[in-house]
Amino acid sequence: MAESPVLVTKRLRLRLLEDRDLALFAERANRQEIYDTTLRMPLPYRFEDAKQFMAVQQAAWASETGLAMVVCLRETDEPIGAVGLEINRPMDRAELGYWIAVPMWNQGFATEASAAIMKYGFAHLGLHRIVACHVPGNDASAKVMKKLGMSYEGTHRENVKKDGAFRDDVVYAVLKREFASPIASANE
Repeated sequence: MAESPVLVTKRLRLRLLEDRDLALFAERANRQEIYDTTLRMPLPYRFEDAKQFMAVQQAAWASETGLAMVVCLRETDEPIGAVGLEINRPMDRAELGYWIAVPMWNQGFATEASAAIMKYGFAHLGLHRIVACHVPGNDASAKVMKKLGMSYEGTHRENVKKDGAFRDDVVYAVLKREFASPIASANE
């Protein structure tokens, strides 16, 4: 497998997490708001969790089962979140996931990062379909998915389990032929 890409947009740089990022990454992930809007992030989110995420990133890329990247501000290379594709290679599809540090919310960073990784997934990973899900009431994620050109496909009732309770999953998706990136890459 080739080296993991570095994706650059107007305001962001998406890359693998590095040792120098771990403390700030963990600090930013350790928020109730992040925990409430994601499925797999623990709370508290500790330095060791960031280190484990770094190992998972590298293993997923090496095994071609995923591309998970830290989202950094382009000018400072400061980590502000993460974005990733969990790839189902036999079906040429992936599930998009993301989180952005709370102080950076409502500035378009989730849309910009997601558009960049989706564009890469369609253009370089041979994906046919990308899906993303959110819990009911997470209107901010629904807004991001719509901006990405994803279409609402339905709600999977009690499809995920978190904190011992089953929760609905609101599903959006886009096909390669439908995708028109709302964010132009700085590399173009």
